[in-house]
Amino acid sequence: MTANTTAEPTARLIEVFSAIQGEGLNVGTRQIFIRFAFCDLRCHFCDSVHTWNAPANCRIERSPGFRDFETHSNPVPLPILLAWIERQNLPSLHDSISLTGGEPLLHAGFLKEFLPQLRSLTGLPIYLETGGHRPEQLPMILPYLDSVGMDLKLPSVSGESYWQEHMKFLQICYPHLETFIKIIVSQHTDVAELEQAALLVADVSPDIPVFLQPVTPLAESEQLTKTPILAPTPEQVLTWQALMRRVLKHVRVVPQTHKMLNQL
Repeated sequence: MTANTTAEPTARLIEVFSAIQGEGLNVGTRQIFIRFAFCDLRCHFCDSVHTWNAPANCRIERSPGFRDFETHSNPVPLPILLAWIERQNLPSLHDSISLTGGEPLLHAGFLKEFLPQLRSLTGLPIYLETGGHRPEQLPMILPYLDSVGMDLKLPSVSGESYWQEHMKFLQICYPHLETFIKIIVSQHTDVAELEQAALLVADVSPDIPVFLQPVTPLAESEQLTKTPILAPTPEQVLTWQALMRRVLKHVRVVPQTHKMLNQL
């Protein structure tokens, strides 16, 4: 007779903590962040290069917002992660839970098991922050999400090109979820790519909000990618916003405010 040896789901994490969301539609709100390890992209402007691979250990905040981190080994079993989230989830403190990374959809199998239990435990809305280049995995967890912030990668800025994948991803998200787009822009942004991005979003819906984010130059990412990244000028940003508004209703320029608040 063979015993039941079904393995418990696990995930490789970077950290779990409570902070102010600094980007996109949820800017200024308080979230529990679950930062997953691994990313299959190598964007030139990446501010999370430490997530590209999985460390042996992850950091878990004990008290929400206090940065009193404990160190635990990877991978993390699902029940243990739920217990950490429950400890973070003080009454009336958080607006939502952010799944970030890295690329969370690399953990789609784990998330399919984890998210229904997470929603039942916390009652909080669940927000996915993603590169928007893995549409095949999105349907696995779509029923358990409330909102999606999709990065749209401009080749001239990121060094990555996923136009078709971004289109498929948006078509799956909208109108089923609250959906918005983030586009990192630098001095080297190709205007033709911005036009293409605006038309891509408008083909799904001109009502989808787009956030233009001037890049924050970081020495760490420049050392790894060997590519200098310069923030755009005010004149560039104003021109680009006007260009995209020809076909989109909501185009906002918002910097990465969490860096201003030291909420990294």
